[in-house]
Amino acid sequence: MAQPQPHIPAQPEALGRQPHLPPASLLTYDPFQDLDYLSEGLEGRCQSPVALLFDALLRPDTDFGGNMESVLTWKHQEEHAIPHLVLGRNLPGGAWHSIEGSMVTLSQGQWMGLPDLEVKDWLQKKRRGLRKSRATAGDIAHYYRDYVVQKGLGHNFVSGAVVTAVEWRTPDPSPLFQVSGFLTGDQGRQLFSLWARNVVLATGTFDSPARLGVPGEALPFVHHELSALEAATRVGAVTPASDPVLIIGAGLSAADAVLFARHYNLPVIHAFRRAVDDPGLVFNQLPKMLYPEYHKVHQMMREQSILSPSPYEGYRSLPGHRLLLCKEDCQAVFQDLEGVEKVFGVSLVLVLIGSHPDLSFLPGAGADFAVDPDQPLSAKRNPIDVDPFTYQSTRQEGLYAVGPLAGDNFVRFVQGGALAVASSLLRKETRKPP
Repeated sequence: MAQPQPHIPAQPEALGRQPHLPPASLLTYDPFQDLDYLSEGLEGRCQSPVALLFDALLRPDTDFGGNMESVLTWKHQEEHAIPHLVLGRNLPGGAWHSIEGSMVTLSQGQWMGLPDLEVKDWLQKKRRGLRKSRATAGDIAHYYRDYVVQKGLGHNFVSGAVVTAVEWRTPDPSPLFQVSGFLTGDQGRQLFSLWARNVVLATGTFDSPARLGVPGEALPFVHHELSALEAATRVGAVTPASDPVLIIGAGLSAADAVLFARHYNLPVIHAFRRAVDDPGLVFNQLPKMLYPEYHKVHQMMREQSILSPSPYEGYRSLPGHRLLLCKEDCQAVFQDLEGVEKVFGVSLVLVLIGSHPDLSFLPGAGADFAVDPDQPLSAKRNPIDVDPFTYQSTRQEGLYAVGPLAGDNFVRFVQGGALAVASSLLRKETRKPP
């Protein structure tokens, strides 16, 4: 029960066994059909068989580079509509509105689409197109917002809504949830409280940037979001003549920061703990043909660390380096693999090492609902434990989770989770008490 969180750029799917499509007679979907039966035997990078089923129908041969049309058609059935309300801090589109608009999505643009309105068709009407099969963050934010309008869903969305508590009691025969929070806007803060039979968690994982926990991390020149570098560049606080921008991290967010800084000719120090050729680095898992700019960053990381003088003026990589502390005089102290300490003067520090979901509105911040309740909740390592065919929490009836919270970190599989939730809710409606 939060902002709809669309895709946060994720790794593309690895090739796997192409699922067998169900017989044609089953392609007209009855919401009361057995999703367990229909998705039996499917394999892929997603843990949810329902998401794999939906993906196989929507993109029959995408893993093999094909361009086969979807075998799905869409028809509005008012009798199966589920009354719902979407509460979100931002406009429809969630985190996409806070990403620099010229950034391109990691996933292919066609994977970003929602039912009955393909991204490429929407872009054509806007006289725009994909960039090497990918879309810009600005276009996707606009697309999601426009989708709500075009499909007549505006009355279901409440923007500027901050949820502060979700509590429940369990009367017979089903739980009842109380959702509390406040609305932000021209009228100032307005408290709200509403009751619901079911709550769907769809917050994504961008709410709380991960931190290193080192001394000086709270200093004003240390930041945890790329937008801080964008703002500093815009006002001239960081220029090509400044001390280097320090970027910490070896993931895609850090790579985006490097690309942004290079675009504006800003000097960069790029530090990360892993080795350049560590197979766990995301760069070693991306096809070069589809993601040339990220492989260029990886090439810079590798060649600058072994070649002297550097072939990339204004860029220096520090593989195997750990940040020890930041000093008030804008100095960063590192330790390399041999234990040698090094000090660098910097103009701005970006710590881009991932993020965590903010479920502070749940009892125990949601940890009790994770696969391993004794470990921190993590989209990649310890997501919310849900039933694979309904996405309902295994520990609390009526509480659902979709997207990264449920372990679906690939955009193309998010809609399958929504299908599972909708199917579960429709089944509940047919057996609700008078």
